[in-house]
Amino acid sequence: MEKQENQQRLQSLDALRGFDMFFIMGGGAIFVALATLFPYPFFETIAKQMEHVEWNGFAFEDMIFPLFLFIAGISFPFSLAKQRSKGMTDSAIYKKIVRRGITLVILGLIYNGFLRFDFENFRCASVLARIGLAWMFAALIFINTTTKQRIGIVSVIFIGYWLLLQFVPAPDGNGDPFSMEGCLVGYIDRLFLPGKLYKGIHDPEGILSLIPAIGTALLGMFSGELIKLKREGLTDVKKVLYLLAGGAFLLVVGLLWNFVFPINKNLWSSSFACFVGGISMMLFALFYYIVDVKNCRKWTLFFRVIGMNSITIYIAQGFINFRYTSNALFGGLASLFPETAQPLVLAIGYVLVCWGFLYFLYRQKIFLKV
Repeated sequence: MEKQENQQRLQSLDALRGFDMFFIMGGGAIFVALATLFPYPFFETIAKQMEHVEWNGFAFEDMIFPLFLFIAGISFPFSLAKQRSKGMTDSAIYKKIVRRGITLVILGLIYNGFLRFDFENFRCASVLARIGLAWMFAALIFINTTTKQRIGIVSVIFIGYWLLLQFVPAPDGNGDPFSMEGCLVGYIDRLFLPGKLYKGIHDPEGILSLIPAIGTALLGMFSGELIKLKREGLTDVKKVLYLLAGGAFLLVVGLLWNFVFPINKNLWSSSFACFVGGISMMLFALFYYIVDVKNCRKWTLFFRVIGMNSITIYIAQGFINFRYTSNALFGGLASLFPETAQPLVLAIGYVLVCWGFLYFLYRQKIFLKV
């Protein structure tokens, strides 16, 4: 842990990361509880967005993970420039990148219960490992290529992944290359991924789907590179417009691609990567414009407290019983409300307990850095 806060960091990035992690920290449960209290189509529709789709399709919940990876990509051009300004050699930077990637893989193993030593039921793949490896490979590509080369690499990744899955279905599958039973992604996981697969025959954080996730991280790095760019006539407002245009382009590409390669988080399909990449880019443009360009920051404290310790709260929820504490503090209060309102009170209470924990760390200037 580090007891310092970089004052030069993009506050919009911390706010966006916090907005994203808010839903991991129990924010989604608040919207589900609202649908219980107010069983109207509007609230029920929002509540359904807080659940992953089973296979093809998209819900807001499917956005949370790739948005976090996209955000990790945005910050890399800034951290790379900072490291080089300190005189770090490329060799030292490579070591730092690889160390971070491996550290996240190890944390993912621990989070999944490696230390229980129940290897028969142990799942090797994890969200943290996907973030660590996808970001690591994207960072290594970023250091060794130009912007034009990176655009070409992302295009090859997305198109190549589509063609691979289209024309190389699972030998033991049902003939549908984009189904859980017939896709090459699940087949590779069954062959080579140790331990238990999340969906039995398929793992959404498996081996082959790591490839398009690298593209997601690179899309974030494109965004960070644009914001960092200093060029005559390139104002902050123009940067925002470029991000919005780029996001809209990716969104349209994803929607059109969906007709031949379904939007699918479990496969991290190329259409999915473009679609969520476009939304992520536009969300970042919005946050960057409001927070860093217009300097409207007071409202961001709630999200920045979460965003500056995002890995902390993700891991902590696996090891600290926040639910017990929130029930102890808010269970009595919830019992005073009608039964349909109690889930909302408890959901808000859980978020407040988690946020209070993070706010304590924030006030102490303690931030977990990986």
